[in-house]
Amino acid sequence: MTAGHDSNARSFEALVRTMLGYLGEDPDREGLRETPRRVMKAWGEWCSGYDQDPAKVLKTFEDGACKELVLVKDIPVHSTCEHHLAPFFGKAHIAYIPNGRIVGLSKLSRLVDIYARRLQVQERLTTQVADALVDNLKPTGVGVVIECRHLCMESRGVNRAGVTTVTSAMRGALMEQPEARAELLALIARSPV
Repeated sequence: MTAGHDSNARSFEALVRTMLGYLGEDPDREGLRETPRRVMKAWGEWCSGYDQDPAKVLKTFEDGACKELVLVKDIPVHSTCEHHLAPFFGKAHIAYIPNGRIVGLSKLSRLVDIYARRLQVQERLTTQVADALVDNLKPTGVGVVIECRHLCMESRGVNRAGVTTVTSAMRGALMEQPEARAELLALIARSPV
């Protein structure tokens, strides 16, 4: 651990103590004494995507035989809204049409985590995942659909519980060919196995 890191950690913990006091709490109360350190550790995990490179995760393999749609659906998404620092969560569906190279299926879930573990808006998260696939796999087509609930909408402001936001990003054949896009959306709508 560097001296600069220690200084930043102390500053972060001091900010949390200040926030607790601002909210009317006593940061020295037994139940809150360790909260600043726990909050710092939690935020380090929630924002760990900044330290990860999508290109390093998306290791590809040559496979010229696979030229059909590959879909991994219902990937859990947990992120933090950059506007209110409130959680949003749901699921992502990622599809691509290989162009001579495939990627390990678990890598698609890891890709979602890399971008979700940054301060986000759902719209940008969706396009970042799609663009990373295009840049690293060079597939014939990419489709990303993300469905999330946002606590900034559910627990404050308009207070609309259960509202789902759906975003999509289509690239290549999944944008240009209506039948390919329709196939993807039909597969996403199907019940799980």
